[in-house]
Order: sequence, then C-alpha cells, then structure tokens
Amino acid sequence: MLRTAKTIGYIIGYAALVSSQLKKVKIRKTQIDDVRIQDEMVYLYARRWASRILDSAGVKTHVTGNTDPFDEPVLYISNHEGNFDIPVLINNLPQPFGFISKKEVEKIPFLKPWMEEMNCIYLDRSNRRASLQMIKDGINKLKEQHSLLIFPEGSRSKGGEMQEFKAGSLKLAKSAKVKIVPIAIYGSSNIMEKYNSKKMVPGDVYVHILDPIEPTVFEDKTMQEVSQFVQGKISNTVQSLKENHYVKN
Repeated sequence: MLRTAKTIGYIIGYAALVSSQLKKVKIRKTQIDDVRIQDEMVYLYARRWASRILDSAGVKTHVTGNTDPFDEPVLYISNHEGNFDIPVLINNLPQPFGFISKKEVEKIPFLKPWMEEMNCIYLDRSNRRASLQMIKDGINKLKEQHSLLIFPEGSRSKGGEMQEFKAGSLKLAKSAKVKIVPIAIYGSSNIMEKYNSKKMVPGDVYVHILDPIEPTVFEDKTMQEVSQFVQGKISNTVQSLKENHYVKN
C-alpha cells in the first residue's frame, strides 16, 4: 500500500507543484507561432509527470513499432486496458497529443488546467448532446494541428476481452482528414485493475504503435467497416503481445 500511496501522491502532488509554472507557459505560448512547438512546451511537463508516476509504481514500458513522430496531426486509436494507459502513452508516444477524458476528471482542480493546455476534451457519456459536441471539438482540435488520442471501447477492459469499438469516434479522423494511428497495449491492467484498484504492483507494459492508416480509407469503407478494420488490427497485435510477453495473473 506504501507504493500506492506514493504514486497517488505524485499524481496529485506534481500537478499541484507545477501549477505555478502554468502562467509562464501560457505567456511563452503567445510568443510562439508554431503549434507543434507550443504543444511540446506543455508536453515537457506532462511527460515528467507521467515518468514519475511510472517510476513510482515500478512500471517498465516496452515500445515497438512506428516510433517516429509525424509531421502532421494524427488520431491515435488505442485499446483501453487500465488506468495506467494514459501515463504510459504520454511518456512513450512520439509526439504530443490531447485525449478524450471522462467528465469526472474535470473536477480534479490541479489536473484540469494542464489538461486544457494539452488540448484534452471532456466527454459526458450520459448526455448525447455533449457527445456530439465532443466530436465537433475533436475535429476542430485536429484541424488546428493538435494530435488526439481516443479509446473507442469507452471504458477499461481490465485485462478481459476487448470491447467493441464505438464507430462514431472515428468521425474525428474522417472529418478532419487525418491519419489514424492504431496502438496496442498489453499489461497495464496488471499494475492496478487485477487487484480491484486497491493497490499497485510493479510490472511490464507493452506498447506497439502500428503503421498509420490514410484518411482515404473512408472512400471505400463505411464508418463501421473502418472501425472493425482498426479494431481487428489492434486486437491481433494485442494477441501477439500476449503470446510473446505473457504476464502471469
């Protein structure tokens, strides 16, 4: 439980510690025209936060696949195993991204300002109108040259069967005409979820970044077909990671 308490302390404490830096970051952003440099500036703090969380929890990540950054905004699509997916991806993806987060996270005072600077978007699953607004906001973020990440399952699988992807989330890529970059994660649920979120244990998390899918995929496939296509790629890769790096439960 000591490890758990220490990690939670980093999650909240570091965000509070750097809150004083937020004003300076905002001022510096106004002095820079390049959106990518602006995002990297903010992401420097996000990566430090994620790295400290992973070190504290004893999480070792192994990243393979397409690890080069893109010269354009992309929509990352990932399966969602557990709570540690976000810090793992923040610390290891090749370029800054905002992510779609559940509305409840907005209530965490020290995290909210930084998440806004990272171009994160909140989703209220109980409100259909809010869900439609999330799609519009996401499309605008991509068009403004910010990359985004979304978990189309909608909730954590906790190491169980991958849930069906919600096809509507891919409208972001279709409308903004950006590449889809599938991501497969395996092992993150073993850090926390298998203990019913009551404690954390050290472990290995495997991430594979698949090759990008061009926006032209929508020219001859429906949204549902693209969703199934992307899910199939991720599912097959997760299965491969399981076979090669089985994490004993």
